[in-house]
Amino acid sequence: MAIGPPITVKSLRTLKNSVIGNPSAKASLAQDESFVHVLVGCLNEPGVYAECEPGTSMETIRIEAAHVISSLAYGTPASVHEGLASLLRANAHQAFLYALSNLTSGESIAFKAAFTRGLRVLAVAFAECVGPSQWGLKPELSQVRHEAKFALETLFKTEVLDVYIPLLEDKSPQIVISIALMLTSTLCTQVYRTKVSEWLPPTDRAKETKGKRGWERPNLIDTRAKQGGGWVAKRLSALLQSKDVKVQEAALGALGSLAHDNSAVASTLAKVFPDNHKPGSSTAALQTVLNLCKSRTTDVSLAACLCATFIVRSSVPHYHYPVSGDHTASLTVLHILNRVIGNEAESPQTRKKACFTLYYFVTDDKDLCLFAYERGSLTKLSQVVNSITPTDKPLTWEEEESEHISSLREAALSAIAALSLWNNDIRREVAENYSLITIIRASLSHPHTGVRFSACQCVRALSRLVAVVRTSLVDSGLGMKVYGVFLNENEDRRVMFAASSVICNLVNDFSPLRPVMLEQGLIARLVDLTKSDDRGLRLNALWAFKNLLHKSSSALKQTVMTALGWSTLSSLLVETDLGLQEQAFHIARHLAESEEDVDTLFNELGAEPLLNFIAPALETDNQEILLQATCLLANLANGSSQRQVSITSDRRIMASVRSCLVESNVEVRRPAASCVLQLAKNPKCQKMLRDEGFDSTLRRMCDFGGGMVSGSPSPLGHQMGVEDDVGVREKAREALALLEYGEFTL
Repeated sequence: MAIGPPITVKSLRTLKNSVIGNPSAKASLAQDESFVHVLVGCLNEPGVYAECEPGTSMETIRIEAAHVISSLAYGTPASVHEGLASLLRANAHQAFLYALSNLTSGESIAFKAAFTRGLRVLAVAFAECVGPSQWGLKPELSQVRHEAKFALETLFKTEVLDVYIPLLEDKSPQIVISIALMLTSTLCTQVYRTKVSEWLPPTDRAKETKGKRGWERPNLIDTRAKQGGGWVAKRLSALLQSKDVKVQEAALGALGSLAHDNSAVASTLAKVFPDNHKPGSSTAALQTVLNLCKSRTTDVSLAACLCATFIVRSSVPHYHYPVSGDHTASLTVLHILNRVIGNEAESPQTRKKACFTLYYFVTDDKDLCLFAYERGSLTKLSQVVNSITPTDKPLTWEEEESEHISSLREAALSAIAALSLWNNDIRREVAENYSLITIIRASLSHPHTGVRFSACQCVRALSRLVAVVRTSLVDSGLGMKVYGVFLNENEDRRVMFAASSVICNLVNDFSPLRPVMLEQGLIARLVDLTKSDDRGLRLNALWAFKNLLHKSSSALKQTVMTALGWSTLSSLLVETDLGLQEQAFHIARHLAESEEDVDTLFNELGAEPLLNFIAPALETDNQEILLQATCLLANLANGSSQRQVSITSDRRIMASVRSCLVESNVEVRRPAASCVLQLAKNPKCQKMLRDEGFDSTLRRMCDFGGGMVSGSPSPLGHQMGVEDDVGVREKAREALALLEYGEFTL
């Protein structure tokens, strides 16, 4: 039974034309949820919801309904917010999937193209809502994020992949492009990448099962499937040979997303395999991608640069890195990116993509950052930022800036932050040259969320250099400007996270801004963030407290703990989130830096509870928590004789310390050895240590079974129980002498 006025092809086309490019019309339509449900119903049951006029067909109604739905879900996240919410409630993505799962030879190419496009637009909207976006920060749609995340997860179930992945073999470029573009935007987590890279057509999965019966060599089909990185990667690689540049661009995007942080796929794409179509020849997908970097079509060239970046960065070992002998891939990608970034004739959107690709190329890699810097990338990026920034008046953002220019500024600042994160020379260049400090400071109050975020990331990179913290960040007011962002409770959650990362650096004892921030509510703000629902903000707040407490006065420690609360610290020491627990142990470690502080910690937490917190931490498989718990125990061992006896009386802790001495890495062995040495200096603890077998452990570490250790350790070193670290070995010798003779002798 039809709902409301009958729907016709004519009315659908009129509706489609009214909402395309019209956010207010989209919002108005989205609010009519009953009509949205009717539209979705037309996708599979047009006879129920629509009238077929003379000269039209039910297929045409379905196509036009698909176009209207696509229009509702297409655009910026903010403009499609209400439309996406209505479409999620109407299960529009399920309707598209159902239609595609029932395709027959009777459907036209136009029908298949409209429905694959509709599924792609919805999937991309889900991915943009869930995040992270590949091209910068997007507005957060928290109201529908949970529903979008669930819908996105649905798209990667095996039975759903069986519906749309085979369409990569369709003869129509339109359909292939839609599926490839869908993969480009939705492969945003390792889980999704793994599911797609391991996918096989149902017939091949059936053959793989039969192969286990013995009539086919085991794992043969699995090996064939993985050659080339899996079925999907192999198909996308084949599409790179297309003469259609749009197909090439889409395939490059999907292949890059599949290889991103996916070493299994990336390593395979970087290898050379025989070319079955050309006997005697061989090729690697990476080489094909590098050839496409030189395409005359800029969009293809940039897509190839991003694809090559993800393959090179994710492959194991890292092929063609500048630290190796062959710079081919790095030089090719970097040359293209610098050229596009520096070309003012290119559109802001194109230059934005080049900047973000450079960001992905260098991020978290010291060698590549220096490689890019030495070839002029910082100069190119600085020219971009300066060229789009007004200089004829005090730098403010009173006049509305176009979205494209704001996004370009965000991209350039993001790349500058990534470039300067690891190298002091590059940080100095950013701080002292290129006129960037003024622009970064002004960008902290930019109306575009992504610009504020990337500006915070630039300050974070600069704040890692002590000289810059003491000069440029103070003199320019940049440090206090970012502190103002940090204090703003209404700031975007992601910008707040970036600002809090800066504060973690500015609270160190070398920072001249530390006392100023303490006077202006720093501790109270950090305490508030420890209660945040956002895990990243909680972690950064604890990180900042850790840095603030390092080598601080007893008075400051008391002020911090009065605000934070000893009960809060107790709960954090048993926190199930191991990252938060690590920071809690680090805080406790810094709270126990003197004998007076040790007494305070024992008194406030209680001797038995405190040791009960430490005992399981010394048994954990988490190396970061183990290290901090061992360092805390070493600090506690510097306490009074009574405190030392409490420690040695805990047999569980003593057994763990012995294990640390012989089984842990050197970072853990060092504080463990310091702890034992300090305890061994107390005559009341010496018998307990001998009873626990520390004398025999220390003797093996010193190789005192047959005499003193010679100049260099055994090739097997620590694995044989003989300590190979000079500092640890000396502490072990001193502790052993105390246990055997009551004093240290050479």
